[in-house]
Amino acid sequence: MNEVIENILSRRSVRSFSEKKIPKKELETLVKCALYAPSARNLQTWKFTVLTERTDIDALASVIEKALGRNGYDMYKPAALIIPSNSADSPYGRDDNACALENIFLAAHSLGIGSVWINQLNGICGDPDVRKLLTKFEIPSDHIVFGMAALGYSAETQTKKAEKMGKVKFF
Repeated sequence: MNEVIENILSRRSVRSFSEKKIPKKELETLVKCALYAPSARNLQTWKFTVLTERTDIDALASVIEKALGRNGYDMYKPAALIIPSNSADSPYGRDDNACALENIFLAAHSLGIGSVWINQLNGICGDPDVRKLLTKFEIPSDHIVFGMAALGYSAETQTKKAEKMGKVKFF
């Protein structure tokens, strides 16, 4: 099997991260991979924000916890977050960001970095406390966050999981 397909088939979501920091160069590589994702009509209305400071990640988890009423919410305590945001006016923003996140997840896996999709900002970007923090992170006021990439080195040994099953019919 070729390396690309092996990478796709072996990637799994990681929900327990070690405290080991991810080198800046690797985070830059992940953002570059996101920028090379498909963008409908090549509009590229996205923006990528990278959080690496524990205080910033904790502050974001805290406003999400409050907005959603989820006590103890911590986004799995990642070492870093890549937050793609997109113009609320873009009819393709959600799709473009999903493609960018998938590129991040696959590239991260190829570098030995674990990842998991975090979607809790979707629908609460207009919450005043959430928006205040997003503004602090220089995410434009007309942008929505549909999902984030929580990243870090796995705190647990990954075991081979059962193959994914789905319904497929060829005609």
